[in-house]
Amino acid sequence: MQNGAEFEGISVHNFSEKILEQVVHFHVMKLSGGFFLWVGSAPVLSNLAVSMSSKYDSMPLSTLVMGDPSNTAPNSLAQRLAKKTKKQVFVSYSLPMTDTSLSLLVENRIKKELELHAEHF
Repeated sequence: MQNGAEFEGISVHNFSEKILEQVVHFHVMKLSGGFFLWVGSAPVLSNLAVSMSSKYDSMPLSTLVMGDPSNTAPNSLAQRLAKKTKKQVFVSYSLPMTDTSLSLLVENRIKKELELHAEHF
């Protein structure tokens, strides 16, 4: 207990998948009240977005903390995951944005892992 609230430590969950002939790595850090998700094929933190629910809108708020604003992948993924999990979500998406089918398959893989291992998110 910390300040009268239940305190959970940080836990880490990693998984990888070959998607469209490319190995994609996923790194999840469960935080108190949310999680950080890194997606990529090489160890690079090129962008970071955060999203959280708001009592004023049905769609979670989302903003890019660092990276190229023309790359909307981390923002939109963070927003969809925040809506699904009702938690604060940080996302770093370090895959090329050249193939939209890759993005869809990556998101489907995240949702599958979320269903199989919800305790890590």
